[in-house]
Amino acid sequence: MTHQSIRTTLNKAKAARPEVEKLITLAKLNDLDARRRAFEVLGDHKLVSLVFKDIGPRFAKIQGGYTRIVSLGKRRGDSAEAVIFELTEIVKKEPKKHKKEKEAKPEETTGAHEPKEKPVDEKKPEHGTVAVKEKPPISQKPTKKFLGGLRGIFKKERDSL
Repeated sequence: MTHQSIRTTLNKAKAARPEVEKLITLAKLNDLDARRRAFEVLGDHKLVSLVFKDIGPRFAKIQGGYTRIVSLGKRRGDSAEAVIFELTEIVKKEPKKHKKEKEAKPEETTGAHEPKEKPVDEKKPEHGTVAVKEKPPISQKPTKKFLGGLRGIFKKERDSL
């Protein structure tokens, strides 16, 4: 329930469906007895509070059919029927912004501050000395692998028996 959808086998999903439906029905009641009955099944206070605060109100207007089973086909290793077992109303979480993606703060352009980059004074070489030129900074090599990592497509660890 912490994940709103899971990938599992068809038999496990069919076995879990009635239990999940009963827990969501208890969450819709939202009383002390319902919370205690849900705790008997789940055994975790945080999970019980998640079910009663988030999932229960989401399905308050619906009378049934809280979950669905989406078929994915046969699983490669043992030919078991793979499915996605999910809630019918899934709340999408907004992805967290990384530090690189955060917007930079606008710089103040007042005359009181000094410019960040100081101009470099070029010294003229004296008579009889040779001017030494500075090397340009070395550019970083791209981090991508050969052809975007095609080698990983052909190499499968699960192929070996």
